[in-house]
Amino acid sequence: MKYIDLHVHSCYSDGTMTPAELVEYALKKNLAAIALTDHDTIEGVSEIMNAAGGKDLKVIPGVELSVDYKGTEIHILGYHIDFRNSELNDTLVRVADIRDKRNEKMCALLNEGGYPITYRELLDECGENVITRAHFAHFLIRRNAVASVEEAFNGPLNVKSPYYVVREYLGPAEAISLIKKHGGIAVLAHPLLYKFSVSQLHEMCEALKILGLEGIEVMYSTNKGTDEAFVNKLAKEHDLIVTGGSDFHGSNKSHIEMGSGMGTLRVPETVLEALEQH
Repeated sequence: MKYIDLHVHSCYSDGTMTPAELVEYALKKNLAAIALTDHDTIEGVSEIMNAAGGKDLKVIPGVELSVDYKGTEIHILGYHIDFRNSELNDTLVRVADIRDKRNEKMCALLNEGGYPITYRELLDECGENVITRAHFAHFLIRRNAVASVEEAFNGPLNVKSPYYVVREYLGPAEAISLIKKHGGIAVLAHPLLYKFSVSQLHEMCEALKILGLEGIEVMYSTNKGTDEAFVNKLAKEHDLIVTGGSDFHGSNKSHIEMGSGMGTLRVPETVLEALEQH
């Protein structure tokens, strides 16, 4: 049996590989299919579809949208989206503009606090990619302002830091509607990462299902013990499609491998078959 990975990031968001490199890496890993799910952008989708042309690898066009759910940032994956649609692209550009203004403000605050960073320099190094906290962290590492990504996230980039600027997010209804309107299937990403109680998870699944959520990421890199069984039960109780992926970011998350996560992840081809039948 061959396996798949439905949660992969490229350099167009906070991954380190180009879309073409992801294709070659997936082939090296003997995967049957991958989904490109960059954060709040579909800029790399055309490139990865072209790179996979004529090769023994199926690529699913996707996106991972950041969403505000009752004050907590959650992520909604969109699979099989119409990535050529101008309205979808325009909406994501609007989201990017809001994010860019936030990043510019964070750079100014960090600079005022003595950290060697300016927005112009950050843009020069990151190009047109979606800039996330990971980009901030690596920039500060290159300037010897912090020693590691962990130090950056626990220090100046921590959400409770005086330099941190709260992001504006899409609402759940807008995000799910955006995915479905443009031919996609909306799936809740890594539900256990939000640290909700069991009752809160059920409440969230029920609320999002009403808005059009169709699936939940059951198989995920950080699952331990009975985690997968618990999320699978959650999927059954709320009649949600089961999906799975590693959340591969290349060297930005070097402990997570494409296709196998932290060593034990295995997402069978049958998961993709069920998704596409839906």
